[in-house]
Amino acid sequence: MTRRALCLFPLLGGLALAPGGAAGAGGAESGPSRSQDGPRTCLAAVPFGVGERLTYDVKFGPFGVGAAEMRVVGIDTLDGSPTYHVRFTIRGGLPFYRVDDEQESWIDVRGLFSRKFRQSLRQGDYIRNREYVFDVQRGLSLRNDGRMDTIPPEPLDDASFLYFLRALPLEVGARYEFHRYYRSDRNPVILEVLRRETVDVPAGRFETVVVRPIVKAGGVYGEGGESEVFVSDDADRIVVLTRSKAMVGSLSLHLKARRRGAPLSTLPGFQGSGC
Repeated sequence: MTRRALCLFPLLGGLALAPGGAAGAGGAESGPSRSQDGPRTCLAAVPFGVGERLTYDVKFGPFGVGAAEMRVVGIDTLDGSPTYHVRFTIRGGLPFYRVDDEQESWIDVRGLFSRKFRQSLRQGDYIRNREYVFDVQRGLSLRNDGRMDTIPPEPLDDASFLYFLRALPLEVGARYEFHRYYRSDRNPVILEVLRRETVDVPAGRFETVVVRPIVKAGGVYGEGGESEVFVSDDADRIVVLTRSKAMVGSLSLHLKARRRGAPLSTLPGFQGSGC
């Protein structure tokens, strides 16, 4: 099993993707509404809340090989703006190849773009510890090793992209293109909404919308790849199941348990700001 094959969580895992602004089928812009009249004052409408926690069984073929978690940890303030602090973890692997990954993102509560991204990856002999701070005013990212790069407007990273995806309409037959990933050379990221399907996972039975991600890179999400993400076809839009073919066999994540979070508009300091 290669490092790339194992990095399937979150949705775009360790592939160093670059999600961006969404254009749906026919070129119509979709996704959270965007104001052209200055700074946003309203909270973005989202299907998740503070404290939400989703846990997963990770399987290689029929065998359990680990566990994963998606969590909205809380609200932090960065550059004077409130952000959702989200965290993804995946731990496990095979006896000869272990994985211990954690990825965190700080997502602006109004614009649903990333203000900060942190990776701590342990995959076999491979280790990566990186932190990016996104200066959206100047269109720059600053990495913890001092490297500075340009970024697209309202950037998204590997972790924040999945929460942004959950706010999309995901209409069957639509094709969404994103040009906002913080690594501009990896744009666009494409989502093809394939079908509706009922699936059974340890957390129960769900009606889902099946999405195929395609990225400008090799590996399981490259063009011609056979990866599918099953998102619940309800108001919660949670990731229920993912399936991807590896070099040998297949890797999948199965929702095991869920805990709903509190909508931001119900928390002290945010009441009445949902517009």
